[in-house]
Amino acid sequence: MRYTVRHVTRFTYETPITESVMEARMQPRSDAHQRCLHFALSTVPPSRVMVYQDSEGNVVHHFNIPRRHAQLTLTAHALVECSTLPDVPPHLPPDAWQELDAVAQSGECWDLLAPSKFAETTHALFELARAIGLGRGADPLSTLRGLMTEMYARFEYSPQATRVDSRIDEALQARRGVCQDFSHIFIALARHLGIPTRYVSGYLFRDEESADRSSDGATHAWAEGLLPGLGWVGFDPTNNVVAGERHIRVAIGRDYADVPPTRGVYKGISEVRSDLAVAVRIGPVALPNATDAVPFTPWMSRDVTSVPRDTEAEQQQQQ
Repeated sequence: MRYTVRHVTRFTYETPITESVMEARMQPRSDAHQRCLHFALSTVPPSRVMVYQDSEGNVVHHFNIPRRHAQLTLTAHALVECSTLPDVPPHLPPDAWQELDAVAQSGECWDLLAPSKFAETTHALFELARAIGLGRGADPLSTLRGLMTEMYARFEYSPQATRVDSRIDEALQARRGVCQDFSHIFIALARHLGIPTRYVSGYLFRDEESADRSSDGATHAWAEGLLPGLGWVGFDPTNNVVAGERHIRVAIGRDYADVPPTRGVYKGISEVRSDLAVAVRIGPVALPNATDAVPFTPWMSRDVTSVPRDTEAEQQQQQ
């Protein structure tokens, strides 16, 4: 299946600022089961957008606007081809836990087994683990499926219930939040069991047959666990599904702190208004003939009309 993605983010400042420096992780990844066929990023005010890949293979665009402006708009367009993922079996062999323990002892995935900034271990997290009877089940795969189902049943999806910088205790105590919160809780518990787990930012295409409780018009987040014989398998605790063809992967990291869609600083005395506008539109595209070629554009910038202080500007994974 091919999808088009249009992602617009607008920052509005109370008074004009003198400079913006920002990076964006909005370009879908290209890997074994997904290809980004085309990507373009434009800014208003216009700027020259540069690009690099970080240590995890995430594509990062960055730019600088060294002049006065009261609003900053980023518009990203992507064409992505997602292939059908292999079927995930109901369970793994009994020796799968021993294989994971060997991975942990090797130190190969130490950063995805240790607590991180947002996927932290807290008293409230352990209280949840006790409440659901979390422990190593028959195998790692069935254990993660069970954890995902428990979280889906116990937590309410509630936009605006948390903030971009909320720690997991806020969602744990309220039993509500957004995909960013659910993913962090899932990751922290999975790592506690000794399963290397990472955070995935991206998009979710909602079709008429899906029963997703997340809403349209925003980015999405889920988790991936490293499982013997299967590799990285995605788990979406927001919607209680194993990640599949409808999940469009953009960036991977230890948690949200590694892969926010936008991160930047500005110079000025203004505040960013609380009504930060983010809009995402995803739609399917009919497959072209096999001979059709789609040009790949790593970045593109267009001209579109329409007292020092550094402040970080980020957007939350809303769904």
